[in-house]
Amino acid sequence: MNRATVVTEALDLLDEVGLENVSTRRLAQRLGVEQPSLYYHFRTKKDLLAAMAQAAMAPHADAPLPAPEDDWREWFLENTRSFRRTLLLRRDGARLHAGSTPTGDLDRIRRKMAFLITSGVPERDAQMAMLAASRYTVGSVLEEQADAGPGDAAEPATDVPEIDDESAFEAGLALILSGLVQRTEAG
Repeated sequence: MNRATVVTEALDLLDEVGLENVSTRRLAQRLGVEQPSLYYHFRTKKDLLAAMAQAAMAPHADAPLPAPEDDWREWFLENTRSFRRTLLLRRDGARLHAGSTPTGDLDRIRRKMAFLITSGVPERDAQMAMLAASRYTVGSVLEEQADAGPGDAAEPATDVPEIDDESAFEAGLALILSGLVQRTEAG
């Protein structure tokens, strides 16, 4: 058993039982080991959750970085969509990610920021737009992944049109980008 195996099994457990039911006791049973042996790889459950969050974000973290010739608006949209797709890959992906620190991703974040700034986006606006898009995405996915449970869902209002999750996400993302474009062109 190594660290990668523990994280892989923990993510599989997450997909099966959800975040609130992931425990080191359950994970140890799944791995066929005693619970204290997990502490060889992870001192605390918080450390395990951080490693799980980092591994779960690998598809987004491994996405290509922007190239100088890329249109920053198209890149901004695709980067945010990639983040959403990655969060949706895992049950409770947004809850797992929320509050985690991107330990290995800091250089990538700097390079993304440098791309936006080089493309003409004012630095403070680039920072705020990346933060807003990230938080908006996590919040959107939290809503998508929320489990109301049978009988808990409220009856939809008859005069309000139903909007699917992706359309709602895209509408909000377009508004964030529109605001950023306006600020960049006014700057």
